[in-house]
Amino acid sequence: MSTPLEILKKYWDYDQFISPQEEIITSVLKGENTIVLLPTSGGKSICYQVPALLLEGVCIVISPLIALIHDQVNYLKEKNIKAIALTSQLSQDEIIIAFDNLQFGDFNFLYLSPEKLQSDFIQEKIKQLKVSLIAIDEAHCISEWGHDFRPSYLKLSLLKELQPNATFIALTATATQRVLEDIQNNLGLKEAKIIKKSFKRENLFYHVRLTEDIYGKLLQILSKINASVIIYTNNRKQTKEVCNFLLKNNFKSSFYHGGLSNVEKNEAYTNWMSDKTPIMVATNAFGMGINKLNVRAVIHINIPNSLENYIQEAGRAGRDGKTSYAIILANKTTLYEASAKFEANTATTKTVKLVYHHLNQYYSISFGEMPTQSFNFSLQEFCATYNLNLLLTYSAIKVLERENIVLLDENYNKKSTFKFLVNNPQIFDYLNSHPSSNELIKLILRSYGGIFEHYTIINEYKLSKKLNCSKNEVVKQLKELHSNSIVHYSYENTTSRLSFLIARDDNYTINSISRNIEQQNNLKSEKLKAVISYIENTKTCRTNQFLSYFNEIATEPCGTCDNCLAKKAKNNATQTILEQIIELLKDRVLSSQELVVLLDYSEIEILNSLKILLEKNKLAITSQNKFKRTF
Repeated sequence: MSTPLEILKKYWDYDQFISPQEEIITSVLKGENTIVLLPTSGGKSICYQVPALLLEGVCIVISPLIALIHDQVNYLKEKNIKAIALTSQLSQDEIIIAFDNLQFGDFNFLYLSPEKLQSDFIQEKIKQLKVSLIAIDEAHCISEWGHDFRPSYLKLSLLKELQPNATFIALTATATQRVLEDIQNNLGLKEAKIIKKSFKRENLFYHVRLTEDIYGKLLQILSKINASVIIYTNNRKQTKEVCNFLLKNNFKSSFYHGGLSNVEKNEAYTNWMSDKTPIMVATNAFGMGINKLNVRAVIHINIPNSLENYIQEAGRAGRDGKTSYAIILANKTTLYEASAKFEANTATTKTVKLVYHHLNQYYSISFGEMPTQSFNFSLQEFCATYNLNLLLTYSAIKVLERENIVLLDENYNKKSTFKFLVNNPQIFDYLNSHPSSNELIKLILRSYGGIFEHYTIINEYKLSKKLNCSKNEVVKQLKELHSNSIVHYSYENTTSRLSFLIARDDNYTINSISRNIEQQNNLKSEKLKAVISYIENTKTCRTNQFLSYFNEIATEPCGTCDNCLAKKAKNNATQTILEQIIELLKDRVLSSQELVVLLDYSEIEILNSLKILLEKNKLAITSQNKFKRTF
């Protein structure tokens, strides 16, 4: 029989486990229910994948994200490990075939969402399997005090009834003591072994840069790093804007967000992984399952929603153990905007009730009726119909989804695609004889990249709004271009699918979840305040702030964060730095940023040295906010 290390070497090509992976795997192989808290980069998936390959039977993995399920299954398949993803895209017949493969086809893994588990049919099928191990990923979702609470997770204790002899392992990267206790109680794992690894990362240096010129500071940081970087933004539009800004400044960059086509995502990912474009500008849609070892910095140019999210995203830097940086760029305006955006996009009970009412109206659902079919759904068209705010409506729908009232399948594959079949001169020849298509074609050329090389997902509704015409008119023109062999156009009238999970009863349905809505909104507000407090705290060691937040006992200051360096610089501003600044300013005036570039010291040390020289009247500040000598 193989050993855990032999399995690790065979499938993952690693020579050894990362602490405390071996302890966790040993616990699972002994049949001990185990709760695991490993920070990002701790290799959580190996903790159940390795023992699953040593045990006889199927490993069931519960994960909240369909995209992550697909990534994990594809990753295992690439290693010739048999795995099945049970998603809403499978028909009933395909589900039956999947379970036959699990029962008789020597498959190792079954991945599914907690919502999928609620099906009586699937529960019955799971009963018939020989299950060795049940892994609950992102287990913090089971706690009302977690940063991503999902009521569907509260029903996972059902798995103990379906498979009473299976070993359980619950895994999370971010959990306070209160959340860990909730995981233990709600899963019924009271005798479980809890294995935790400290959140302290010796090689990861946390810095906050308060600056009015965020883009300028970004260029300055990137010029010093010259290595693989992730830059996180909070919206899709900004990923492209920042990427273009970096490209104009000769930094090779790609951008990534959830609205890109699979082709565009794969191209951006591949270019980044190969260091063809070492800088990735992305929303938090980028990161789950990413395991690039040489990321030297993770930079946030917007305020993260919570410290839990931040420590996960920041933890994608320095997985090779080398010195790396987690940096937040902020100022008073961005802090204010983060709070204002939270308030504006937080769905109250009143908002959720209104959106739920309109959803039922939109699909002509009567009181007491529960449709059995799912519906094509376009958020933009729905909001336009009832004059609703797009982001606030989306937040309300996600609340309804969290509470198991509706299910929004955003991974629905049937989306309109478009590709030019002719070159530029032929397009303009066509427009000369068909001037009615002129505005549409020019808009498409401006709006989408790569449409001559590969099929691109397009949004007819957005195009119609920009052209100030109906969506049907855009579809008609695109079909005409297709019939004339100018383009290949495949039309689909939706980008998502919406299902109703309970019978319609507007007041009772929403009133019954009003307490949950209020509690979650308050919790998210407190988590955002904790991030803002972290950013504004310029005295306490950054690492110790994290340790305290996650109920870990802080010991010595890290000595490497901006706050620790500021203390050192204040106490140890050397004569050498002062002399070098004086020498540089002998016959010219320079800004602080210019001095940081020219001097081989940390920014904190230079800024504190400038303060000392100002206090001693050795320097003065010009009207252009630059420094000059006074003698």
